Amino acid sequence: MMDRIHRFDALDNFRDYGDYATAAGRHLTRGRLFRSAHQARVSEADLDRLGGLGIGTIVDLRRRGERRDQPSKRPVGWTGQVLESDLGSDGEAPHITFLRTSDLTVDAGRRFMTDTYGQLPFDPAHLDLFARYFRALGDGEGAVLIHCAAGKDRTGMLAALTHHLLGVHHDDMIADYLLTNTAVDLEGRAPAIARQLEAMTGRVASHDAVVAFLGVEPVYLETAFAEIQARHGSLDAYLEKALGVDAALRDRIGERLAA
Repeated sequence: MMDRIHRFDALDNFRDYGDYATAAGRHLTRGRLFRSAHQARVSEADLDRLGGLGIGTIVDLRRRGERRDQPSKRPVGWTGQVLESDLGSDGEAPHITFLRTSDLTVDAGRRFMTDTYGQLPFDPAHLDLFARYFRALGDGEGAVLIHCAAGKDRTGMLAALTHHLLGVHHDDMIADYLLTNTAVDLEGRAPAIARQLEAMTGRVASHDAVVAFLGVEPVYLETAFAEIQARHGSLDAYLEKALGVDAALRDRIGERLAA
């Protein structure tokens, strides 16, 4: 799994989420599906590396305010398309509100994350962007990069839906999702993050609370899938009815991404 992680100077959690076997006996192509955190702080060397990856579509899952506060940088001469949405609230991001106002404990962090995942697949901006992303997978040119702020929750949800659509085994899907915890070195970075949170909130967060909030756990993704099944009956019904991924689009996506 470690060879999926691409190391950059100032771009976190950049990974290839292709190169998995599928239930149809095919294999996802490496170098066509990328995921990451935001690109607001990238170095010139990072931009050069990004420019060499053949990315034709970038899907920015952040809210309008997040994009305004941390504007993305793009490689010089890059001519691909950026998909983003202005639907939904332009107020403070929910995770920032949580950090400012809630108890910084392990249990509080996990409750916040599971509640967030229960709502995440149905947010109007996500429905809009997820649908356009799948159309880009079927009809666009070049590789695709999906990202949000940290590249773990909104991005992780969309990557998992992609894996389901393409027939990646559930165990591989979960392993890919959990790779965030290794890619961002949660254990090593937690002390510095805890100090930042204390400076921002005036309250002390324990090491375990920081790891619980900044990392991912299988139950988060499972909560989202359970809510999708409760509302739509199955993940496949959600993909078709909510996101417009019909049989023809599925086939086009498979042909482009699987060998």
